[in-house]
Amino acid sequence: MPDQDEIARRTRARLDRAYRTHGSRLLRYFRASVGDDAASDLLHEAFARVANTPKVHQLVEPAGYLWRVARNLLFERTRKQKRSNVILVPFEEEHEPVSAPMQELEIEAAELLRIYEEAIDALPPKTRRVYLMQRVDELSYREIHERLGISIATVEYHMMKALAHIDRVLDAAQ
Repeated sequence: MPDQDEIARRTRARLDRAYRTHGSRLLRYFRASVGDDAASDLLHEAFARVANTPKVHQLVEPAGYLWRVARNLLFERTRKQKRSNVILVPFEEEHEPVSAPMQELEIEAAELLRIYEEAIDALPPKTRRVYLMQRVDELSYREIHERLGISIATVEYHMMKALAHIDRVLDAAQ
C-alpha cells in the first residue's frame, strides 16, 4: 500500500497531466464565455478547487470532474453578476478586441442559469441547503458540518447528490 507521500505525488502528477491536456481547452472555454480578462483567473480557480477537493487522491482521471467544476464556476459567476447588476464599461473602447456576438452568448448564459437554478430548486431541502452553503456562502465542509450538526461524510454525500443531479439536468438540456 502506498504511503501518503506516494499518494500525494501521484495526485500531483494526475493534476499536472490534466492541466497539460485540458488547460488550453479550458482557457478557450472560459474566454468564449467571459472574455480574456477573467478567463485565466477562472482556469486557476478550477484547478485549485479540484486540487483542494477532500478526496482528490481518489480521482483516477480528474478531467470529467475538472470540466464540471469549470461549468459550475461559470454558473456561479453568472449568478453573482445577475445579483449585483453591475455593468462593466471598458475604459478604452477603441482597444476592445473583436469578439463573438455577445447577445447570443448572453441568451445562452441566461438559459443555462435558468436551468441551473431550476435544478437547484428541485433538490431535496437538506441537499439544497448544504449545496448553497458550500457554493454560495463558500463555507467549507467542516463549517457546514458544525453549523448543521451532521457528519462531514453526510455533507459530502449531499454535495455529491447535488452535483450529480445538477449535472444530469444540465446534460439533458444540452
